[in-house]
Parts: sequence; structure tokens; C-alpha cells
Amino acid sequence: MSVQKILLPLQLTATAAATFRAAVTIARLWRAHLAVLHTAANRDQETAVRDLFVRLTAEHGLVVAEARPGADAATASFAAVIGREPDIIVAHQARLADLIVVPHPAGDSDISSTGVLHAVLFDSAKPVLIAPRAAPPAIGHHVCIGWNGTAESASAVMTALPWLHRAQSIRILWSEDYQRRGPLAPDLQRYLAAHHLAADRAAFQPINNVVGAGLLAAAKEFACDLLVMGAYSHSRLRQMILGGVTRHVLEHATVPVMMHR
Repeated sequence: MSVQKILLPLQLTATAAATFRAAVTIARLWRAHLAVLHTAANRDQETAVRDLFVRLTAEHGLVVAEARPGADAATASFAAVIGREPDIIVAHQARLADLIVVPHPAGDSDISSTGVLHAVLFDSAKPVLIAPRAAPPAIGHHVCIGWNGTAESASAVMTALPWLHRAQSIRILWSEDYQRRGPLAPDLQRYLAAHHLAADRAAFQPINNVVGAGLLAAAKEFACDLLVMGAYSHSRLRQMILGGVTRHVLEHATVPVMMHR
């Protein structure tokens, strides 16, 4: 299944332009429709966000039009929804998108309070791509899979299959410190082979006892431009309090990360 509709929640943030660029890169890759959505409790910023959308689409030469099946180029549209619980509004809209692109959490923010990110992860049932602070020139040429045998990581792999078929190279990253009860990395490798996908695998070690740091270092060594992984194999509350692989990756990744749970 290809990506036909991408949802991009847009706010006036320092990373808005970089996130928009990443979303445009993906939209052009799939000739998809980029549905830009602004949500808020009031209309204070609606005009400014709409102006930002107009400026960014012009800068990227992106056609503003409604989605149409079989389009030969990416298109974009803008909508604003004002109401209570704007993060939940995004999650509900995301249920009818193929991919949600969200910004990397700001450096001075607490990842546990990033409302839109967690709303779509937990309440949309769709994959979420976290764009890095600096937009990459390409996404999905060299894909790493962070594998630990959980249902969440299996869901992420299933979601990523169309991306894997387009990738130039695929690497499965695993660690004894990351593995949970479930299939091992060689099992995943055989599963991908059944889908006519060649992947190698590499073990990584935690760095300073931080599994997430070891995972990101291994991805960087591979020149990864898309990291695929499950999100919150442990409870969200545990990761908020104690930290965890998901939290570390969300806070420190410098490459696009596609998560599913």
C-alpha cells in the first residue's frame, strides 16, 4: 500500500519550516496529498499559520489543490479547526491519513508533554514520522529497523513495507539489551526475505548504559535516513518517569523516525 495522504499538523514553531520540508519530500516521493492542519482552542494564530502555509508552498513550488486520485505530482491543502482539545482533533483526523508527520520536540521542551505527538501515537492507529530539526535531503534510501520482537515493532515493520520495497539498503538493528519476548532479528530477516526484501542485521551495544543512544549510533554508522521502530513497548508512564528507548530516540534523533504502536 502506498502513501496517498499525509497529515501535517502545523503550528508557529521554530521547527515548522524543517518539518514542512520533510513532509514535502515524502509527498513528492509518493506523489501524495499533503493535508496541512492547524488546530487550536481559538483563532488567535490562524491567519499567521495560513500565511506560513502560503509562503512555504510557494517556496517549495508545491501545487495547492484538493486531493485527487492518480495525481502525477504532490499537492497540498490547508484546513483550520478550532475547538477544545486540539491535540485530540489531530488524532481523530489522523485516522484517515496514511502517515502523520510531526516536528521534532523542541530542545527545551519535555517530551512527556508533547501533546500532538503522543495523541497521534496513542489514538490514531497510524504511523507517525518525527521529522528532525534539520530537514534531510532524502528520506527512505537507507532504512534501519530497530527490532526488539514486540508487537509494536512488528506493527512498525508492517507499516514500513512499502518504504522497504523502495529502499536501496535495509539493516536490522538489534541488541540483547533491547530484545523483549518475541521473534529475534534472524526471524525478521527471514520474514523480509519472504517479501523479496534483502536486509542485513547488526548488533549494537548501549552507550553509557543507554540503549537508545546505542541504537541511534548504529543507525548513524549505517548512514540511515529513516529509522523504523515501535513506540512505547513499556507503558508511557514508565517511560515518562524512568526514561526508555522511545523517549531517548524522540529526544535525540537527528534522522527521520517512523514509529507505530
